[in-house]
This record gives sequence, structure tokens and C-alpha cells, in this order.
Amino acid sequence: MDMTAFYNLSYGVYLCTSWDNGAPVGCVANSAMQITSSPATIAVSINKENYTHRCIEDCGHFAITVLGEHCDPRLIGVFGFRTSAEVNKFEEFPYAVRGKLPVPDGGISYFSCKVVEKMDTATHTVFLGEVIDAGNLQKDAPMTYAYYHRVLKGKTAAKAPTFNQAPMPEEEVKQYEYVCRICSYVYRGETPFEELPDDWVCPICGVGKEEFCRREVKAARPAAKSGQYVCKVCGYVYDGKVPFEELPDDWVCPLCGVGKSEFERMP
Repeated sequence: MDMTAFYNLSYGVYLCTSWDNGAPVGCVANSAMQITSSPATIAVSINKENYTHRCIEDCGHFAITVLGEHCDPRLIGVFGFRTSAEVNKFEEFPYAVRGKLPVPDGGISYFSCKVVEKMDTATHTVFLGEVIDAGNLQKDAPMTYAYYHRVLKGKTAAKAPTFNQAPMPEEEVKQYEYVCRICSYVYRGETPFEELPDDWVCPICGVGKEEFCRREVKAARPAAKSGQYVCKVCGYVYDGKVPFEELPDDWVCPLCGVGKSEFERMP
């Protein structure tokens, strides 16, 4: 079976929250969707090993917070890569009680739900919740899982329903190159969208820029260069500005908040 086919399914990035005897708890969920419209019902898949799973079962309620592309990425790091059994995830993130449930600040919409049914699987429980309250918090484009991976450079948590061991497909990037109409010499810049210099002279036949035509090509994304460091906790990649730049001593991961000691240099 080709596990990379699963990367073509579409997901979002959400926070699923509940109560633990009066204390707010929560985790990241990427598998949440509306099931019916009347009554409005939402399903969410939660790993049984997540502390929030037990809390939802005991409380009988959960809330889904939709994250936007410009949210504080630490929300994903803290709620996705730490456990509520050891960390008060709401200590650094204010929240409001909406529809009787804790909803962290920073999302764009929320849905408070009462559990009406659940489906048991080997590793996850799909909770079916009737929406008892919902609202919009701020304007932003909803974050997709593709955006999370490619722009925020995060990785999938091992307890996520979409986690699998298949490598991410190699991403193609667009690039410009310029071809001499006279001798077919090809000029390709060091950066994908670099323009041909105004004073350019073909090194083969000596004609100028006006005799070159631009065309678009696709190339594999270049391999990591020296000076890139990857977070061992959440997968965030730090790009150095120069090839052998060292990671700053006071560096803190913008996704999960760990320090330099949790980063390793990429080969």
C-alpha cells in the first residue's frame, strides 16, 4: 500500500479542549468535520493516549477552536507536543468560557459541543458532538495541514490520526531560466525567480539580454544547507542566513518553545 496517498486528503488544524475536574485541558486535532446541519453535529478524532481523551469521556463535552494561518504558532507547539497531564497549557494562553467550555484566545472560530455518540477504533475514539454554541473570534484564513507543514515547517505528532511513517513527497518548486535564441545557452539564477541582469552578455555568442527568452521550469526543492537546524520535538526548521551560521544560544523554538539543546544540525 502506498502510504503517501494519504497526503492528498485535506485536513485543518484545530485545538480540542475540555475540562478536567474544573481545570482546562486540550490538545491539537487535525481530523474534525461537520457531520450534520440540523442538529449541527461535529466529529473529532482523538488518540486514546492523549490526556484530553479521558477528560472528554468524563466531562461529556468538548470544544473545537479553528486556528488561522497567522495564529501564534506556539499554540500548536504547546497543545500539540506537550501533555496536559504534566503541563498547564493555558498558563501562557488566556482563554474564555464559551458554551460552558474553555476556548483559548488566538483562534478564528469555535464550536462548543455535547458528546452524543462515539465510535471506538484500536487507537482513536471519534467523538460525535452536538453543537451547543459557536462563534467567530477574528478574521483570518483557516490553517490547513499543508500550510502547517510547508510554511510553519512543523511535523505530525505521533498521536495524530494522520501520522504515518511514509516520507513526505518531494516538493517541486518553480524556477526561471533564460535561453539564448542564438546559441541556446541557458542561464539559471542562484534563486528561483532571479531576473537576468541588464548588462548580461552571453558567454558563448556574445549577444545581450534582449536575445534571451525566459521560461519556467520545475526543480526539486534543494537539499538542506549547512546552517539549518531541526527541532527534535516539533520538527521546526531554523534556516541560517549564512551557510555555517550557528544556532543562537538564546534561541527558542517559535512552535513548541524548547531551547537550543533540543535542536540538531541537519545533514
